[in-house]
Amino acid sequence: MVEIGKLKKGRFIIVDDEPCRIINMSSSAPGKHGHAKYKVDVIGIFDGHKRTVVKPSGAKVEVPIIERSTAQVLAVMENSAQLMDLSTYETFELPVPMELRGEIKEGSEVVYIQALGRRKIEQLKG
Repeated sequence: MVEIGKLKKGRFIIVDDEPCRIINMSSSAPGKHGHAKYKVDVIGIFDGHKRTVVKPSGAKVEVPIIERSTAQVLAVMENSAQLMDLSTYETFELPVPMELRGEIKEGSEVVYIQALGRRKIEQLKG
């Protein structure tokens, strides 16, 4: 848990049980009957949905633990790839993002992101 006033653009928070990256933050001055408020615009890491959160400056928000790892592509099936983590040797299958389709080949390495028990291919390594 982190106080909302200590967050910065590019950091991550959890909104509606979805890990999200902060894309914009703004604050309003304290009003006659209240505290300063922060408006935080975020975009979901896994679903890509844009969300907005408005909270008082002292409010606390959850911050996800985000892990980035490297994996080797073992096989490519239509819209998904079978990967092997290069540190744990665990194998698993993930969908290939639209922007990387056609670029990911067998034997290449990718960087994937993991948070809240979910994974996503982030970029082609190299």
